[in-house]
Amino acid sequence: MNTLLAVDGSDNAYEAVRALKHFRRADTLTLLHVLDVPRPAYPMMVPEVAEELYRTVEKGMREEGQRLLNHVASLLPAGAGPAHKRLEVGSPAELILKEADQGKVDLILMGSRGIGPVKEQLFGSVSHRVLTLASAATGIISAPLKALNRVLLPLQGPDDAEAAVKFMGTKPFRGDVELILFTVFPTTSTPWPLDPGMAISMEQQGLDSAKEFLTVTASKLIPLGYKTRTLAVPGVPTSMIMLEAEKLRPDLIVMGTHGRKGLSRFVYGSVSHALLHAARYPILVYR
Repeated sequence: MNTLLAVDGSDNAYEAVRALKHFRRADTLTLLHVLDVPRPAYPMMVPEVAEELYRTVEKGMREEGQRLLNHVASLLPAGAGPAHKRLEVGSPAELILKEADQGKVDLILMGSRGIGPVKEQLFGSVSHRVLTLASAATGIISAPLKALNRVLLPLQGPDDAEAAVKFMGTKPFRGDVELILFTVFPTTSTPWPLDPGMAISMEQQGLDSAKEFLTVTASKLIPLGYKTRTLAVPGVPTSMIMLEAEKLRPDLIVMGTHGRKGLSRFVYGSVSHALLHAARYPILVYR
């Protein structure tokens, strides 16, 4: 497994470094720090002076960035894998995505800086952009991952379940992990009134179908060495995932984007975005 660890010096970036101890040993581990060097914001400045100022700032940031990479390398947990350091200049999100593609990375790990929604609308969120666009599995560490024993695995259908089984088959985690297979089925809300008995019957059918779906998925994960639990509830995916996470207190939430395009990808993005802003649990997205 090739792993890319993107670091920016924030507290959560260091939590991502520590989180490596819970993931499978990397065949290659790339430590990437991207310098977003600001350009002088004075239109009347002489171009030569502006360029000299930019180079001076870049030189200082490069020196600081190299110190950061050396420090991160010294903090890597035992057995993280053979590491090499990379320092790049440019847009952090774009260069993380580029490095992941060119390096045939299987897993991206990075911290979430936890910026608020107003700042994100103005400047964009690096972590959310990478989470949405990366072709590799992506873990966003928004809180300390002190242990990795219990994983909440929301599933939205057969394609999602197939991708989850495939991803879990790569054995991405080091220790024994319990998977809580979770799905949300629609409520019986309709634009026309239903007989109470019919409404109860329809909800029961939805519950039975959801349970069967989870049972079949669990039967494929158990032979891979995972302990499993199943949970099906009615409601809206985003709110129910967050509600159940508060009840279950998982160490990590793992979700998929397999085969999602257009509107379904947008809906998925809203779920992951809400979870990312909640910043209570680290999340990992498989493809």
